[in-house]
Amino acid sequence: MRPGLKGSTPSRSTTSKPARIPGSRRSPASGSLRPGRRTTGRSSANVPTAAVRRSTSSTAGPARPGCSCRPPTTSPCRPGRVPGAADMTGGKAGGGYLDSLSMFGIKPGLEATAELMRRVGNPEKELSFLHIAGTNGKGSTGAMLECMLRGAGFTTGFYTSPHLVDIRERFRVNGIAVSEEDYAAFSAELAAAARAETGRDFTFTYFEFTTVLAAMIFARAGVDVVVWETGMGGRLDSTNVVRPLASVITNIALDHQAYLGDTIEKIAAEKAGIVKPGVPVFTGVMPEEARRVIAEKARAEKSPCFGPPPEIAGPVHYRLDGGRTVQEFEYGGRLIRLPLPGAMQRRNFRLAAQVLTELAPKLGLDSGRAFRAVAGCRWPGRCQQVNSRLIVDGGHNPDGLAALAESLEEAFPGETFSVVFAGFKDKNVAGSLHMLDKLAARFIFAPLSESDRPSYTGAELCGLARREGLSAETAAAGSAREALELASQDQAHKTLVAGSLYLAGEVLSLTMDKPAILNLD
Repeated sequence: MRPGLKGSTPSRSTTSKPARIPGSRRSPASGSLRPGRRTTGRSSANVPTAAVRRSTSSTAGPARPGCSCRPPTTSPCRPGRVPGAADMTGGKAGGGYLDSLSMFGIKPGLEATAELMRRVGNPEKELSFLHIAGTNGKGSTGAMLECMLRGAGFTTGFYTSPHLVDIRERFRVNGIAVSEEDYAAFSAELAAAARAETGRDFTFTYFEFTTVLAAMIFARAGVDVVVWETGMGGRLDSTNVVRPLASVITNIALDHQAYLGDTIEKIAAEKAGIVKPGVPVFTGVMPEEARRVIAEKARAEKSPCFGPPPEIAGPVHYRLDGGRTVQEFEYGGRLIRLPLPGAMQRRNFRLAAQVLTELAPKLGLDSGRAFRAVAGCRWPGRCQQVNSRLIVDGGHNPDGLAALAESLEEAFPGETFSVVFAGFKDKNVAGSLHMLDKLAARFIFAPLSESDRPSYTGAELCGLARREGLSAETAAAGSAREALELASQDQAHKTLVAGSLYLAGEVLSLTMDKPAILNLD
């Protein structure tokens, strides 16, 4: 059986509901969010002390009236060939401007982001944020927070990066990616503001632009809580222009050392830059030297600091549910059903649950309702069981892949995999391969064809594997599609895709319908 290439018999439904923008201020004529109009609302300087605006629906999630998402008009846009509005609207709106911006790296300082926010009316001041940083796990933790808040009746915004197949994944309202029409309109409005002559010389990066774009979209949609994920680091990250309800730091490991520092302490100091005076800080499991750095920053800012909650002590059971492997365990006297496998995802859940438990009185949140809702959590490309034969994970550093290996050993005891792997040359690829070697029946190496960043060819990775003394056999493929075809010939093992979010995006675009990747509902 092939591992789910589109065109083969699907092993699970990928039908999705039409995307809708909930709680939005719409133009009656178009049915879409209305660019060019500021809303009035909460100021970020005044953190809410009572329940924020939320749905009164008694169902598992909030009612979501809004505009239907139009079907995609172009082929999937993958990471590395970054789409702007021009890619989706025939060359109009702000896409050309966005595509011209610098995509990679960190530009020191937050002044440019603050200036661009100011030019569009400071939409971030109308929003309440949960700000998340961390080397690994911030996306999964954010997805759980978003899912639980949505399930408890809140209208949510979720800003995350990078995207897998389409830039609109970065801007989700109630789990639904912004429509092509709204993305194009907001991009055009923001591009005009970015180009405006103000007497001050500013240039904006790609991430600065998308960060401000997210705030605009969420403010116009009238969301209650935004789950706001950093891109890289924290202190100088463009997302760090907000005052959140809480700061969340998932973990600290060596990654992006060229930008963040070459020690755990230096990286922790950068991540701790999201800590704000008086705002509670929540930390996940991390090295002691990292925890000390964050705790010292919290003390200096007079911010309550919550360490990682205790490990889940009771038994963990796995079962299949609709083709997905679900783990069940008890937390706080409740049975939790989590459709993301492994101990790391339990740690991420504990952190997300601790955040919501502590904030529940301020938010007016029903924790029981929120915890039940996590059973519906989806997070594409992160230990994702696409079907019974294919697992896709975007882990790209040794710590992330060690957690992946731990998760798979727990969920699929005794199994080994045909591992489709790719990696960038600026990553610790050798260390990552060692983390997966014990799970690999064989490696099938592929290039990262959808990015301009230097990456290994399949042949280069075969050579690296030999030099590192890996025990699994190896093969080189010329593309991700060819690698999947080779893996499908191995009927004795499931296929595992790992090594890069770029590879995960390319594989998902080959094996899933686009709406199932775009939307989390």
